[in-house]
Amino acid sequence: MDPERARELLARERRRIVQDLGGLVPQESDEPTTTDEHMADQASDLYDNELDEGLSDDLRVELAAVERAEQRLAAGTYGLSTESGEPIPDERLEAVPTAERTAEEQARFERGG
Repeated sequence: MDPERARELLARERRRIVQDLGGLVPQESDEPTTTDEHMADQASDLYDNELDEGLSDDLRVELAAVERAEQRLAAGTYGLSTESGEPIPDERLEAVPTAERTAEEQARFERGG
């Protein structure tokens, strides 16, 4: 893959992740907080906060993958499998700019083999 195209894809991916992370900033409730707050409201708030925390964790993992891909690009190894050194098809990199393995290697990795 052309390095300029790779930079463009990775920059777009970084922007998406950073924007999504920004959307997970805790929101202030406009409802008054009292010790009499209904337990269902408390449970709902807790659920929302934990969901956002989980999404935030996932986005940070994705951001780390972008950073690793940018490092491979700088080192001249972007587009090569970190497992075998085989080229990763451009079509895969277009779909998943942070791909570290070929599709077959990734499937095997996810199966635990």
